Amino acid sequence: MTYIIVEPCVDLKDGACVDVCPVDCIYTTDDDNQYYINPDECIDCAACEPVCPVVAIFAEDDTPEDQRKYIDINYEYFGVSR
Repeated sequence: MTYIIVEPCVDLKDGACVDVCPVDCIYTTDDDNQYYINPDECIDCAACEPVCPVVAIFAEDDTPEDQRKYIDINYEYFGVSR
């Protein structure tokens, strides 16, 4: 399991999650409109979840139903299948 960043992060890119991630598994580029968590690198520590100022990070299994499309978006970003 991994953590997923969902819609409230789109166009915000606060970066607090990046600062606390112990394995540096949260990525973005200047052209991206949000951050993404690499499912192969995430150690499920949950450090990123409480620091998100817009409540945009969820454990994959706890992702709200209306935000579940971001699970696929996250996996596709890294070219990883679920």
